[in-house]
Amino acid sequence: MERSRSDALMERAREVIPGGVNSPVRAFKGVGGRPLFIRRGEGARIWDEDGNEYIDFVGSWGPLLLGHRHPEIVAAVEEALKDGTSFGAPTEREVELAEAIVEAVPSVEMVRLVNSGTEATMSALRLARAFTGRDLTIKFEGCYHGHVDSLLVKAGSGVATLGLPETAGVPESFAATTIALPYNCLEAVGRAFEAHRGRIAAVIVEPVAGNMGCVPPEAGFLEGLREITAREGALLIFDEVMTGFRVAYGGAQELYGIQPDLTAMGKVIGAGLPIGAYGGRKEIMQMVAPAGPVYQAGTLSGNPLAVSAGLAMLRHLKAHPEIYGRLDRMSARFASALPEGVTVNRVGSMFTLFFSEGPVKDYEAAKRSDTQRFGKYFHFLLSEGIYLPPSQFEAAFLSAAHRDEDLERLIEATLRFLGE
Repeated sequence: MERSRSDALMERAREVIPGGVNSPVRAFKGVGGRPLFIRRGEGARIWDEDGNEYIDFVGSWGPLLLGHRHPEIVAAVEEALKDGTSFGAPTEREVELAEAIVEAVPSVEMVRLVNSGTEATMSALRLARAFTGRDLTIKFEGCYHGHVDSLLVKAGSGVATLGLPETAGVPESFAATTIALPYNCLEAVGRAFEAHRGRIAAVIVEPVAGNMGCVPPEAGFLEGLREITAREGALLIFDEVMTGFRVAYGGAQELYGIQPDLTAMGKVIGAGLPIGAYGGRKEIMQMVAPAGPVYQAGTLSGNPLAVSAGLAMLRHLKAHPEIYGRLDRMSARFASALPEGVTVNRVGSMFTLFFSEGPVKDYEAAKRSDTQRFGKYFHFLLSEGIYLPPSQFEAAFLSAAHRDEDLERLIEATLRFLGE
């Protein structure tokens, strides 16, 4: 496989970009080797700078639920571009996107658009502290909520992939406001509330963890979080940056029937363009400036191009709800096709293969999986023209553009790797 142009670009990039990449997981540190530089995508495929073609199971880390360059999304962006790229002023399109989110997401009565998932979680947490008058936050080990200072404690994603110090550059006083607990462990949550009674503002959770690989919630876990937070006067925040509009049209909260107080969103609502959002009950959201005292702002929030792409995505998903059932069946087919000795976790179109014989239900179990073998698996698939996330601790994604034969190629290549 020709790699000379990607390798040359990496050498150039290292001179001007830290580590040669603008987001750490892209550097292939978790699997070894040098990253691909991607030139273009179409449907379920991408092509690198050397002209190599791959079936893409990364999908820009989740937002491309309809695949690359879906014609309705391209047309929406082109139409918006005729009017301009940014105004720093309200537009009708951002109102339409907000209305679509409020209509779709069960717990959201008002929403504020921002520019990234990190902005969304950071702002939701600030709002929760203001609303409750409390300072402490519970998060879960292996859940990544963006590079917010106080939420990098026991984070997954690139922090786990690179084995980095979890609070480098974060003042101790910031980290001290976060209590990190094992995912899927309600008993630990109960003990934390007993130890810090009246001081915990919020519990923030990925309702389906995607940043230690895909780890679903166990039966009763999300229901228990809802019951405990309501009883203790704390807010429940769902980080649906990855799951929102992906595992169901109304997100994981629709899939599991749980209504959080606040929800952070991103990725899918921009169809691959930079955007995020946070929303929830009106009585909470009306504390956000200029309606209330909690300040949060952004010049490019509600950017017309990102908003137009997101609207096109959401309208297509609303019109074609059968997409969700088809993608769920595809991930189930992958899981059922593999032999014992590996673990496949999946929810809808999200999935991860762990080289682990036991169940993976939390961060410690994910870390016990054979990451070196995963690296070999990743490069084997790459040689077969299949692109997975370059880290054991990241979920892979199906899109509506994937055909059955694409999935069968993944299954066949995986079985060959396991048989070697």
